[in-house]
Amino acid sequence: MAQLIYSAISSLDGYIEDRDGNFDWAMPDEEVHTFINNLERTVGTYLLGRRMYEIMMVWETDPNLAADSPLTQDFAQIWQAADKIVYSKTLASASTRKTKIERNFDPEAIKQLKKTVQHDISIGGPELAAHAFRSGLIDECHLFLTPIVVGGGKPSLPENVGLELELLEERRFGNGMVFLRYRTR
Repeated sequence: MAQLIYSAISSLDGYIEDRDGNFDWAMPDEEVHTFINNLERTVGTYLLGRRMYEIMMVWETDPNLAADSPLTQDFAQIWQAADKIVYSKTLASASTRKTKIERNFDPEAIKQLKKTVQHDISIGGPELAAHAFRSGLIDECHLFLTPIVVGGGKPSLPENVGLELELLEERRFGNGMVFLRYRTR
C-alpha cells in the first residue's frame, strides 16, 4: 500500500512562508536539493491545492528552470513523470500533463488511491494537508527546518490537530537545515 507523505520546508518557528507570502529563504542549496530529489523519486502522485500547484507547475511549464543545472533538470523530470491531482473550486483547466482537477477533497477517494497505486503519494501545501491530517490519512511527515525565524506567516502544520509521531530519520545539512522524517502513530 502506498504511503501518504506530507513534506514541507519550514522556518524554525514553523512557517512555510512569512507574513508577506515570501518563501525565498526556504530555497534549498545543492546538498539539500539532491536529498529532496532522492526522496521525491518514490512519489508517483502529487496531491496539491491550487496555489501550491501554481507554484510547482513551473517545473513543467518553464523550460529555463530545468535548464538551470543537472539538479533542477532531474527534479523537473521527477515532477513531470508523476501524476498530479489538484484540488480547486476555481481552477478551470490544468497547465501540465498528467494532471486531474478535483473540486473537493474526498478522504474515501484518497484511501482508495493509497490501496491502488504502487508509488507513494505526496500531499503539498498545509491547507490541503490539514484535511488529510484531520482524516487520519497522513502516514509520514518530511519536515525540512530552515535556520531562520520569520515571526509569523502561514503555518507548516495544521492547527487543532493532535498527532503522535515516531522519529524515523534525521539529518543535518551543511547550510544548517535539518531534515526530520516522522511516521504517524
